Order: sequence, then structure tokens, then C-alpha cells
Amino acid sequence: MKYVLVYCHSGDLNMMIDGKKIKLAGGQVVTITSGQIHSINKSPKAKAHILEFTLDFFCKNDNDIELIFHNGLFCHFAMNEVIAVNKSIIENQLKIIREELEGKPYQYVISVHSRIELILVEINRAKVKRGDEIWKPDALFLKFLEAVRNNFEQNYQLSQFANMLGTTEIKLNELAKLHAGKTAQNVIHGLVASEAKRLLTYGDLSVKEVAYRLGFNDPFYFSNFFKKQTKLSPKVYKEKITV
Repeated sequence: MKYVLVYCHSGDLNMMIDGKKIKLAGGQVVTITSGQIHSINKSPKAKAHILEFTLDFFCKNDNDIELIFHNGLFCHFAMNEVIAVNKSIIENQLKIIREELEGKPYQYVISVHSRIELILVEINRAKVKRGDEIWKPDALFLKFLEAVRNNFEQNYQLSQFANMLGTTEIKLNELAKLHAGKTAQNVIHGLVASEAKRLLTYGDLSVKEVAYRLGFNDPFYFSNFFKKQTKLSPKVYKEKITV
């Protein structure tokens, strides 16, 4: 799964993220976490840059994981926000990243990693400058989110995720309440529902195939689960987004 940063260089860029309309102007960014459904509307007057990276590429230790989610950058649970940043800093780093990836000089991977760090630091500074409260996430909670995203087909229970991460259900519930305002089980349900939306939106999988892909042995049970989470049946949702 990829983490995405969209930066608008000039013009107005209209996007949809998990059904929410987002408008970027020049010098503004928005971050999109893995699994979120997003699209960019064509606009001939807009110029934008898209930076994508995986958790495996960027995160070499817990500090890297925490930086990705610092101040809710990629851990916002559908609360994507538009952030105004220093244009010269962001554009310069994006330009160098492109040059590094195209030329692949000695140790270019290290260079790209460092420049993504600089971009995330600059976005965090912009948020603090405008008065946002500093929020530092716990690496364990972020590993929990990734564990869920990487094991949809297994349909694991909370206790199994706790064992996988070497912790307890109580600890995961504490972190979920702190960082997401909900129980750990409800976090799992939310991530499964988001992945179901993604699978129904992209590709040509049937509702039954999506159910099996997400570890549901009974498509009827999956339909009830999806409707409880989204207020729509998967069939109606699929028809709605394909109109």
C-alpha cells in the first residue's frame, strides 16, 4: 500500500478523497493514507506534483514511522486537510527527488529518503506555525494499522493482532482510543470497510469476490457488515460509483 502526498504548484486542483471534495490552490498540500479512495479531476490550468512511497521504503525504524504520522499527516481517518506550505522548500525537494530517481546516482535511495523527511518536517512546521496542536503518535499503533491492512484476507481477530505485535488487546484499545477516538475493533472495521470500498471502486470484482478477498466466508454477512459501516449495501455502492 502507498502513502500519497499531492502538492499543487499553481492553479486550482479539485480532488475527491473518500467521497469528500478537496480543493488545492498553489502552495498547498494534502496527504492521503494507504487504502483511501482518491481521484484528481482534470484541470488544464492546474499544475501538481504527486509523491508516493510505501511504508517499507521509508520506515527503517520507529522514528521514521512516527514521522509519517506525526501531527496526523497520514493517520487522519478520513479527516484529510489542506495545508499551506513554503513553496520554495517543497518544490526544490520535489525537483531533486525527481532528478535522483531519474539519474540514480550513488546512494540515491538514501538521498530520496532524506528529502521525503525534509518535506514531512516542513509540512509539520507549517501546521505548528498556523497554531495546530503538536501530536506525536505511538509507533505501536501505526504498526497495528499496517498489520490490519496487510492481512485483510486472514480476517484476524483483535487478539491475533495483539499476539502478532507482541502486545495486549488492552494496550491496542488504549492506543486506538487515544489516536482514533474509537475501540481497536472499530478501527479494524473501519479499515476493512475502506478496503471494501476500494475494491468495489477499482477493478471488476463482484460483491461475492470482494467478500472472499476480505476474509468473509459468507457474502450475505459481508453485505450486512458493509451496510452497517457505510449505510449502503455493497451492490448499491458499486452502482453509485460506476454511474
